[in-house]
Amino acid sequence: MSSIPVNIEWLSDCSGCHVAIVDLHEKILTVLQAVSIQRCPVLTDIKDYPKARLGLVSGAIRSEHDRHAAEEMRKSCDLIVAWGTCAVYGGIAGAGNVHSCEDILDTVYRNNKTTCSTQCPGSEVSRLEPSVSPLDSVIPVDLYLPGCPPHPAVVFDALLGLVEGRPPRAATRESVCARCKRQMEKSEVDRIRKNSEGVPDPEQCFLSQGYLCMGSVTLDRCLSPCPLNGIPCSGCAGATMQILTEPNRDIRTEIAERMSRLTLIPREQIVREIERTSKTHYSYTMATPMIGEKPTFLIRKWTEEEREDYEQDHND
Repeated sequence: MSSIPVNIEWLSDCSGCHVAIVDLHEKILTVLQAVSIQRCPVLTDIKDYPKARLGLVSGAIRSEHDRHAAEEMRKSCDLIVAWGTCAVYGGIAGAGNVHSCEDILDTVYRNNKTTCSTQCPGSEVSRLEPSVSPLDSVIPVDLYLPGCPPHPAVVFDALLGLVEGRPPRAATRESVCARCKRQMEKSEVDRIRKNSEGVPDPEQCFLSQGYLCMGSVTLDRCLSPCPLNGIPCSGCAGATMQILTEPNRDIRTEIAERMSRLTLIPREQIVREIERTSKTHYSYTMATPMIGEKPTFLIRKWTEEEREDYEQDHND
């Protein structure tokens, strides 16, 4: 069988998804025997977009360059894969949607103690889009591979499935919580703990111990490595299908409901804490309309309230 031509594009992200290919280890040989990589900005400096059967696009749409690159990939490739959480949901760059482009540039280039110039980039660089958005806001997408980065097992199965002309088998609709081995138990914990506080019990659910963990509201596309290794889930693979598809279901209320039943912490206190730290708990998915346009998602209000509380505390 002749190899399948593949184009890879790198939009606004950290390049961690490209590293996920290397994490295939010896399986990468199987992939490289089946595909012929024609374009890959991380490896080669190629400006054009040759025709290809498969296109892997990582990163969010943050700049005009990202939009142009995504459109060129769609024109040149028969199939497009949104590769990684930034491409699928907008990723952590989506936090920029809480602020205007002018505020972001002012903070980075002008009102910043670590810069020695007050000049912002001009027309020599690509302008920022008014807001951050996922890949499918610009072009049609054929397959979604969320994850930060996608787990090597999912990457291998998806690439092999596309080469063989079959749907991926590794995908699951379950939550990270479903794979986690920790036990949900009723406890006497009466306050929320920071992740850096204390040493969590390795057998007990993080929620039972007062730690905010997003495993119950996060799609399992990672094989649950964080909770299994003593770290609360941060939600990097995106929300569960129930939260994404049902307008009135929300990350903060779902976590608060479970945590308040397992501990003595009031539900309202948990909701408020997640709202206070919303840029953290919604960081991977706030740019997708499935989260950002929910009637219950009021991140601008929450961050403004937090800013006012911060200023009041430091002025008193």
